Amino acid sequence: MNISGNTIFIPGATSGIGLALALAFQAKGNTVIVGGRRTELLEQIAAGHPGIDTVRIDTTDAASIASASAEVIAAHPELNVLIAVAGIMRAEDWHTPAGFLASAEATVTTNLLGPIRLIGAFIEHLEGRPDATIVTVSSGLAFTPLAATPSYNATKAAIHMLSESIRLQFANTSVKVVELVPPSVRTGLMPGQESNEVAMPLDEFIAETIELFETQPDVKEIQVERVKFLRYGEARGDYDQVVAVLNSSDPHGK
Repeated sequence: MNISGNTIFIPGATSGIGLALALAFQAKGNTVIVGGRRTELLEQIAAGHPGIDTVRIDTTDAASIASASAEVIAAHPELNVLIAVAGIMRAEDWHTPAGFLASAEATVTTNLLGPIRLIGAFIEHLEGRPDATIVTVSSGLAFTPLAATPSYNATKAAIHMLSESIRLQFANTSVKVVELVPPSVRTGLMPGQESNEVAMPLDEFIAETIELFETQPDVKEIQVERVKFLRYGEARGDYDQVVAVLNSSDPHGK
């Protein structure tokens, strides 16, 4: 993926990693469209950051994805990058259905069905562009589980394997698939995470991520150094130790 000259749609980018990526990519000379559910936040982004377009989209709603994708393609026919960043992360207690079932269903709908539906809505358009990219967003927890968030871990593991699989299907097309693998980052994803000193500062994560996009245009996974502790535990042979460390202090999880 080239670092500039793209037209990029980022649904779920009204805050956190999504919004920070949107601003960073705009600064690199890309046209950026931000999507989100809350119109007041979209209006604030449009007013505060001239040049960024906005569209209302609820990535948990198939009809909303269908209508928003048609709107984005009509307004930006040069669109060539989709970054499916929207996600939720919730603590769950799997000892009783009341402790996890509703949360698990919502997490699967948002974190897994959302990206699947988004890709479905945009893929035919992207295949018609000469240089297109789908950016999926998994997590270090796709590779090492945090006990408190089983459904989040599972959906991010599914996103990893989905990325690996569709990359094979698109191998002879103009569409690249890049998987962004964040560690724990100081955002509002979980209560207290924005001030968690063991989480990676958002500005540092974005700076390193953009540098990787810029210096490794053909990379399959964007991995900042902080996430490799979780990403490669099994390959290094210290998986059990990594699981134990993560669940004692959560130093590098997301």
